[in-house]
Amino acid sequence: MTAHDEPEDDEPGPDDPTYVYKPSLLGAPCQFALRRGGLQWHMANYSGFIRYGDIRRMRMSYRPATMQSQRFVTEIWSSNAPKLQIVSASWRSFMEQERLDTGYTAFVTELHRRLAAAGSAAQFTTGMPLVSYWIGVLVFGAAMLALVGLTVRALQLGEWAAAALIVGFVVVFAFQIGNYFRRNRPGSYRPEAVPASVLPRS
Repeated sequence: MTAHDEPEDDEPGPDDPTYVYKPSLLGAPCQFALRRGGLQWHMANYSGFIRYGDIRRMRMSYRPATMQSQRFVTEIWSSNAPKLQIVSASWRSFMEQERLDTGYTAFVTELHRRLAAAGSAAQFTTGMPLVSYWIGVLVFGAAMLALVGLTVRALQLGEWAAAALIVGFVVVFAFQIGNYFRRNRPGSYRPEAVPASVLPRS
């Protein structure tokens, strides 16, 4: 439990938004609330209050999962709390994750607005770490070249069905993985202008 420098700053106001999601099927939900002085959080047996001025870094990214292809994550680092994750999807059943697009977008956007109003000096970044991103791009490019080579070889041998199958796979692969890298390109932004690429489509 983190200490409150000014307890009155975490008192709920009439317009303070909240956000709740389940990070796992059997685990406890993660709960967040925006208060006058900062971000209040509760995860399992841990809870705390982070003043807006103590948030030193935020990263937003697109993180599709097996059960949910439209999944986004906001990560928060501060000087007095563990790294926090706000996720746009919540476990609903053993086979389903529920999309929380509207609530996630509203909460994260309001968090940025309050940080801007507080004159935050935090670093705001998007996407993957730079080294991981370019390694991934190189691997993706090599895989695409290999698949194109297989298609050409199949056509040379007259294997039309095999060539069509490979082309279909290439199109799906290129769209899905290409979209992942497009949305997760490393960059920085201002809290007044959250990039649409790392927010769910409205």
